[in-house]
Amino acid sequence: MFPLYLNKAAPMTKTLTAIFLLFLFIACKEQKKAPLEPTVTAIDSTKTSKKEVPFVWDAATIYFLLTDRFYNGNAENDLNFERKDSTGTLRGFMGGDIAGITKKLNDGYFTELGINAIWFTPVVEQIHGATNEGTGNTYGYHGYWTKDWTALDPNFGTKKELETLVKTAHKKGIRVLMDVVLNHTGPVTEMDPVWPKEWVRTKPTCGFTTYENTTACTLVDNLPDILTESDAAVELPDPLLAKWKEEGRLSNELDELQLFFERTGYPRAPRFYIIKWLADYVNDLGIDGFRVDTVKHADEGAWAELYKEAAHAFETWKKRNPKSVLDDNDFYMVGEVYNYGVSAGREFDFGDKKVDFYDHGFHSLINFELKYDAVKPYDDIFSKYNTLLHTKLQGKSILNYLSSHDDGAPYDKERKNPIKAANVLLLTPGASQIYYGDETARSLVIEGAEGDATLRSFMNWEALDSLPHIQKINAHWKKLGQFRNNHPAIGAGKHKRLAKKPYVFSRTYVNGDFKDKVVVGLDLPKGKKSLWVKGFFGDGTKLYDTYSETEVMVQSGKVLLDNEFDIALLELVE
Repeated sequence: MFPLYLNKAAPMTKTLTAIFLLFLFIACKEQKKAPLEPTVTAIDSTKTSKKEVPFVWDAATIYFLLTDRFYNGNAENDLNFERKDSTGTLRGFMGGDIAGITKKLNDGYFTELGINAIWFTPVVEQIHGATNEGTGNTYGYHGYWTKDWTALDPNFGTKKELETLVKTAHKKGIRVLMDVVLNHTGPVTEMDPVWPKEWVRTKPTCGFTTYENTTACTLVDNLPDILTESDAAVELPDPLLAKWKEEGRLSNELDELQLFFERTGYPRAPRFYIIKWLADYVNDLGIDGFRVDTVKHADEGAWAELYKEAAHAFETWKKRNPKSVLDDNDFYMVGEVYNYGVSAGREFDFGDKKVDFYDHGFHSLINFELKYDAVKPYDDIFSKYNTLLHTKLQGKSILNYLSSHDDGAPYDKERKNPIKAANVLLLTPGASQIYYGDETARSLVIEGAEGDATLRSFMNWEALDSLPHIQKINAHWKKLGQFRNNHPAIGAGKHKRLAKKPYVFSRTYVNGDFKDKVVVGLDLPKGKKSLWVKGFFGDGTKLYDTYSETEVMVQSGKVLLDNEFDIALLELVE
């Protein structure tokens, strides 16, 4: 309410008083009805006045999750295709789905963690049966055993649910990466016949010592390999045609294929069918990028063709949906070239041949090297990656990780040092991949689980809700993630050490009119501490430590903090 002061020395007329009181009544009523809402221009906006932050793939924070192991948003889709056989530990479907990811998007889970892109395992229809390779029955819960690229697996959800997920993510400024498989089908089971020999090879099994015995072979036994190098026209498999007919979409699928091959002029070779089917998800839903599986096990020319068609589909979607376009970023493609490391630069060495996958559609490759570097001093890691990204890989990028779904020797497998893991992963130059549960110390050692299954337990939501030490770990990941999201300089900027002890470094990112400057301190003493920033921030500059939520001023080339934290995340107060 506004206070009303009447000056008795100069009384108002009754009419003016009534009008004035009426005005105040209306104003107060409107104030109650529609309170002002704060304007937020960046995640967890602090007392700093932030300008709009551009999204940069080179600095992305990508959250990677197994769709089936993250959150069960729709219990009604948990059983399909009579997948009732008992399985080995963690080798069956457990209920996670597309609706569950959307639920966590709406809850703000990803936003609070500073995530600006989500990558989830493939959601296309999987083989219906189970395999047994000595570890107990295994279903295609992980998404990498495709039966039909043109349909979603009902265990994961519907296309409408996927559309909702993408729209929800985009409204929150979060991009969506689909995980795609081009080089192989799912295994052969009693319920899942092998594709025709014109489509796949079933032997030999890869030896991984030469280019040929890595690409022209099956990745493992009973995993039919698509003939991605072939240009020979093939007919569609009869089981697929029969399936489409039963589902009432045969004519539509055939008509769309006809239009695709007429537009592109491609031969009706196996890879072009699959490329068309994968690009459809981009065309229909506005998927922002692909994470491509098993890149080195296919003819590299296929990846350039996949990118060409996905990029075309992305631009087509943008033209049809101008109000839904987030920015002018191109379609993004990151590849899994198993055992590629950033030190190799642009080329991967097969032993008898080197291939530059960056020159075949990929802007980024997953970096398998950080898990080894993580044990080194911080500045050794940061300086190394800064140098490589601004020399050998200038104009391209990497996706760093410390744990994943199929790396049996991740950094800190027993989760003894999740704080150090966060510091390394989220502050090393390049894009960062958080594997679901990194931020909650989800166990990677599960009793009874064999092989990669131990890496794939269900997300530990109950621990996050109830255990203080897990909540403390999660809070640290959130603060780092939000700072990283607000400052592309962390992932895409130039790194410079400002002081050795206590360790202080700067990052600077410039793109056109946008400039981002930050300073970070690590391994700081608890209590009173002095951070050297001379030569980067001038005396009199106001800074804000987002970790301790403290405003400071640069004096004599340094800033002073007094808190219990061993880390400082300093940004300009605009």
